[in-house]
Amino acid sequence: MKSIKIASMLLLSAMTSLAQNPSVQYERSGNYKDGNPVRHKLSITLNNPQNVDLLCFNQFARKMKTLTPGDTVVEIIPGYYYIRSERFGKTNEPVTVEIEVAGRGYTTAYNPDGFHVVMKNGAVAGVKSERTGESVMMPLNFYNDADRMMYADSIYDFNETLAVTGMMNPYDIVPSFKKVTLTGNGFYTAGKPVETVIVKTDNPEYYKITLTPDKAVIEAGNEKALAMARRMLDRRLLAPNGGKLPAAVIEDWPDFGYRGVMIDIARNYQTPEDLNNLVELLADYRLNRLHFHCTDDEAWRLEINGLPELTEVGSRRGFTLDEHDFLAQIFAGDGNPKSREGSANGYFKRADFINLLRHCDSLGIKVIPEIESPGHARAAVIAMENRFRKTGDASYRLIEDGDTSVYTSAQSFHDNLMNPALGGTYRFMDHVLDDVVAMYREAGVELPGIHIGGDEVPEGAWDGSASAMKMAADKGVSGRHGLQGEYVKRITRMMADKGIPVYGWEELGSGYDAEFNREVAPRVGALNVWHSAYTKGENLAHKIVRGGYPIILSNVDYFYLDQIYAPHSEENGLLWGGIVDEFRTLAGEADVLCPPSPELTGHVVGVQGQLFAETIRSYPQLQRYLFPKMLGLAERGWNSKKTYSNAEFNRILAERELPRLHENGVAFHLRAPGIKEIDGKLYMNTPYSDAVIRYTLDGTDPDSNSPVYTGPVVPGNARQVRAAMEYLGEKSTVSVLNR
Repeated sequence: MKSIKIASMLLLSAMTSLAQNPSVQYERSGNYKDGNPVRHKLSITLNNPQNVDLLCFNQFARKMKTLTPGDTVVEIIPGYYYIRSERFGKTNEPVTVEIEVAGRGYTTAYNPDGFHVVMKNGAVAGVKSERTGESVMMPLNFYNDADRMMYADSIYDFNETLAVTGMMNPYDIVPSFKKVTLTGNGFYTAGKPVETVIVKTDNPEYYKITLTPDKAVIEAGNEKALAMARRMLDRRLLAPNGGKLPAAVIEDWPDFGYRGVMIDIARNYQTPEDLNNLVELLADYRLNRLHFHCTDDEAWRLEINGLPELTEVGSRRGFTLDEHDFLAQIFAGDGNPKSREGSANGYFKRADFINLLRHCDSLGIKVIPEIESPGHARAAVIAMENRFRKTGDASYRLIEDGDTSVYTSAQSFHDNLMNPALGGTYRFMDHVLDDVVAMYREAGVELPGIHIGGDEVPEGAWDGSASAMKMAADKGVSGRHGLQGEYVKRITRMMADKGIPVYGWEELGSGYDAEFNREVAPRVGALNVWHSAYTKGENLAHKIVRGGYPIILSNVDYFYLDQIYAPHSEENGLLWGGIVDEFRTLAGEADVLCPPSPELTGHVVGVQGQLFAETIRSYPQLQRYLFPKMLGLAERGWNSKKTYSNAEFNRILAERELPRLHENGVAFHLRAPGIKEIDGKLYMNTPYSDAVIRYTLDGTDPDSNSPVYTGPVVPGNARQVRAAMEYLGEKSTVSVLNR
């Protein structure tokens, strides 16, 4: 009896302690102007603040001010803040701090994240956070201040355009085949013999599959093309069709040899296990390049021999005011640089990367790593400063003492540039490049090239650097652009000497003279053209090709997979580049993005989708960004001209691709249901025939207890109708109809 009583007391004590842990509730109110620049209000309530000194959090970089005397909000680095209140530490009663935030709060991506507290004794602890009070009806004001929120009646009309009749052909897949001829000679079934034959072909990825009742014969020009065709037959055709296909002859080849996806693990980390699973999915859709974005301002995620600080410092984020030993937290986290929970910390060890290279090679996928330079280099800069402080060795320093340059990068940083006039910059890049080459050599895999970034170097870069100004005078160049050009020439010369093809963003070949282009262009494998197709009335692809550069169509308004699927305040994703969904990627035809011209012949080498990770916190979330919009990209990479209509494409997704992804445990994004009032009744529709729609008439969000839509509904006096959809374990955002 006594032991039971003691155990009960210990349990009660533990529960009381747990209940007293700090937690956060926050509310992000609507945008307001009142004759001033647009702002929104952030109300943050800290529960159980006893012994708390600071409350820290992340949000996209914005100017902020507290609205209550005695409260302060301080920017540690852009995007990372702490709150101090004279009310903290004095009570266990909840303390609410109201903050005015400059600029709009658009979608869920703009919510605060990464809450943690710093206690009076210096201890740091993550805290649970909960959003309260925000309605899905928050207007989505962008593009000339208009409300761009897509309401339910507009969704209904669009869903109607996706209706299609008739049976789906078993050979309708993504990406689509060039030619399928049905022979009328019975059926081929799984388990029958498969013969493979090497044949001569002009296209290294051409293949031909002949299916008869007795066997399948696959012909291709090499072993990798044979493996791609066999994978497609087994996983993409036989599996979803019950292992049975009508006899036919398939002839197929890609229009582009480069069909890629860029995965950003720098801003928010993805594990080797998840990346190895992901490339299996890329191979299923005949994508053949992985652009491995492993370094950026926010982290360095690849182990480099001889420079351990890159990952010891550059792959860890947490609470720090000086960043001497690790980076300040950005985007998310719990304040602990050692934490393995979430997406803040982690890196690929050499063995991890070598294993990924080998795995990708077995799937016919080439990996192009990106070493961001000379901009987007904050993690490298801070790591090399740590090395200098620890060892006194200045040979790899990337910045100059006394540099008074004033600039703001696209992500609001003021300290993210390698200095192109310093020997340390080139010793650093030389060391890193050599070690990357060594990893490919150890893997026994071809190095297709290394991407060196080159994008978004801001105005004002290096203006306050004595070394850079001397270099500019010596080389006869001026300003940020001229100095960057000198960097590009020297780095590409270094890479050419090592036999490494250069990849980069469009800025590497933009705005330079013919002499520069004659030197640099022959060293370039391809440049990613990422801006919208037309800049100042001129097609950007044409402009860069005229400089002699091969290009990869990577346009933000078609192929940035991190952009929002739909204009809805509860969707996740960014929207600075526009709305990018599965139909937008499908529309990214080469002739649209760069109208045909003799000068383009042979210079457009492929297409690529970019998945930047500012708003990604988990692998399932990454999957939802990719699927299904990546499938439109896959279609355009294989077939550069129009193939499926939106309705045909949607049916293939709904009836074949999404069920297949679900069976394989892959998360995906759902479109929303439509609602329309017609003759006094509410009609609802969905682009997926087997989806379940639940609705409410009282202005609340539907849940599992809400009625299921089975036919027209009489709305009565309802002023607002809401509906959400469930399909294959996924849920849509909530559609709203105001009456």
